[in-house]
Amino acid sequence: MLVIEYKIQAKPKQYQAIEEAIKTTQFVRNKCLRYWMDTSKEDKINGFALNKYPTTLRNEFKLVADLNSMAVQAAAERAWLSIQRFFESCKKKVVGKKGYPRFQKDNRSVEYKTSGWKLHNTKRIITITDKKGIGELKLLGKWDIQTYKVKSIKRVRLFRRADGYYCQFAINVESSDIQPLTGNQIGLDVGLESFYTDSNGHQEPNPRFFRKAEKSVKHAQRLIYKKVKGSTSRKTARSRYARKHLRISRQRNEHAKRLARNLNKSNDLVAYENLQVRNLLKNHCLAKSISDVSWSIFRHWIEYFASKFGRQAVAVAPQYTSQQCSNCGVIVKKSLSTRTHICSCGCSLHRDENAAINILAKARMGHIQSNANGLATSTLSGENLIEQVARMKLESPSL
Repeated sequence: MLVIEYKIQAKPKQYQAIEEAIKTTQFVRNKCLRYWMDTSKEDKINGFALNKYPTTLRNEFKLVADLNSMAVQAAAERAWLSIQRFFESCKKKVVGKKGYPRFQKDNRSVEYKTSGWKLHNTKRIITITDKKGIGELKLLGKWDIQTYKVKSIKRVRLFRRADGYYCQFAINVESSDIQPLTGNQIGLDVGLESFYTDSNGHQEPNPRFFRKAEKSVKHAQRLIYKKVKGSTSRKTARSRYARKHLRISRQRNEHAKRLARNLNKSNDLVAYENLQVRNLLKNHCLAKSISDVSWSIFRHWIEYFASKFGRQAVAVAPQYTSQQCSNCGVIVKKSLSTRTHICSCGCSLHRDENAAINILAKARMGHIQSNANGLATSTLSGENLIEQVARMKLESPSL
């Protein structure tokens, strides 16, 4: 599944109509969730029964009847997905909160399936055909949706961001670009001092996008509370503050995407740490820096491009990769403040380079043992699941 995104250009009334459709989606989702909660434990409904409930809502509420029927059904599916996620957490016995479904307060999107919309012949104008009054929307962007058949478009999503409204097309096509083998393999050790250090000794600088913009972001945040609640100036200040965070988010994403693409193009195997970032964020001294470096986004793009280019992406357990000597295998204990690995065997390396070499060595062992069929997948070394196929198909344009 490939997702293509355009920015929307429309009139103020059309933007208001999109907002009404978004609020209706939130209303339907919350109603379906309440319907599930009110049923007794003995009569708990399943996903099929929950998908029937929007028909009752359409007969009862005019705002639901004005929205396309498939868009209403998609809103009910969102409620069921949150319920399923809760059930899966309970079955897996996740430690702590299980993520019990909660009511949505700030929905930002409405999703249409195969009806409720129509593309113009030029493929640069989309018309929303339900009774919300959205009408024709001009699509701004450089993507060539003309190359895909209309029948292959399975979902159309309208959503709001801090800098305007966007339209996404989910297209049912396989995005692959198999690259010739290079014979190179690389191990990556991510960190805060540098974005990553590879097994060849190269250190990629940490851009620290939020740290550089933090002063400006805090100033914009303070301006919000100097305005009167509910006033137009306060809304303007909030919008300015949100756009600053949106810019930082895009910078992180594009930076991670560029590096991941280059790494997968120049190496047949990319090994990286299987970090649990959620647990690392519990360290309040480093949480801001860990969030700023965006390890999870980087990993997702590595797995995506590995699948696209026909490469191998191997996740390695991070235990003892920094402590173990990459030359002789002896454990050399050191604190986080110790940045140089010095072993009695004479090996002297930067601790991150030493860790990257160990990560690559572990990945090679796990890859040889587990990947018997030679598929280009993302493999989690040391786990019972032999092949963990990463299916991240969202390749957003540079905005």
